Amino acid sequence: MNAFVFPGQGAQFVGMGKDLYDQHPVAKEYFEQANEILGFRITDTMFAGTDEDLKQTRVTQPAVFLHSVITAFCLGDAFRPDMVGGHSLGEFSALVAAGALSFENGLRLVSRRAEAMQKACEAVPGTMAATIALPDDVVEQVCANVCSPESLVVAANYNCPGQLVISGQREAVEAACTRLKEAGAKRALMLSVGGAFHSPLMQPAKEELEKAINETAFSTPRCPVYQNVDGMAQTDPAVIKENITRQLTSPVRWTKEVGQMLADGATCFTECGPGKALQGMIVKIAKGHDITLRSANELL
Repeated sequence: MNAFVFPGQGAQFVGMGKDLYDQHPVAKEYFEQANEILGFRITDTMFAGTDEDLKQTRVTQPAVFLHSVITAFCLGDAFRPDMVGGHSLGEFSALVAAGALSFENGLRLVSRRAEAMQKACEAVPGTMAATIALPDDVVEQVCANVCSPESLVVAANYNCPGQLVISGQREAVEAACTRLKEAGAKRALMLSVGGAFHSPLMQPAKEELEKAINETAFSTPRCPVYQNVDGMAQTDPAVIKENITRQLTSPVRWTKEVGQMLADGATCFTECGPGKALQGMIVKIAKGHDITLRSANELL
């Protein structure tokens, strides 16, 4: 069975999507439509901007979404998923590719999500850190020991066995990193991100996004969509809407999600979007399984 997966924020790079724009008329049409919807030429930043410009959350999230979704559209008949899933922001790309959201509505929601998250980050500054080579329960316990009502840190992204990203206020994340290294982490690396994503600090963004989601039309997807909050497959639009709302303040359970895809029969994973980060995670999650990994670019 074919699983198509979509990356999240962090996969961006300057020049992303220009080959699609130049070589595929359908891509050019969608990119220009996106410029109109957003009210600025995001393609200028994507194709020839600076790294700093592209790192702005309000730009990064729509940019990764556009590259991912338009890649899927360019695949034509080669895009035949039995299931789809996306990492964080990538879940919105998966929903559009699977027909649960229109392109226009998906882009508007992603743009609204990015703006809301940016505001939440400015209101309560936070950060994230990646931990390598520790069991999840050890990382969770360290976070619990460090966390307090005044200084929050939680497990945020369960990326693959031995790789868990934590999120929270800077002081708490730094303290957790120190303790994680003492506990035997190979690395506990502070990340260059704009805030404490997938933590309770995103509650204001969640409330803002929830209103937009509730006002947006969703359809039944053409195949199951595996969601971050519980790793399970969904086709019910009402449940999908609830889960993508909860996603902002909940951990990304990518390890469980991919594991469930494997349990449900996935044998081929195609990463649809910039970079190959998800393939690296899937290799570790699918250890012992006979699977095929590929980039959607191989099908274009």
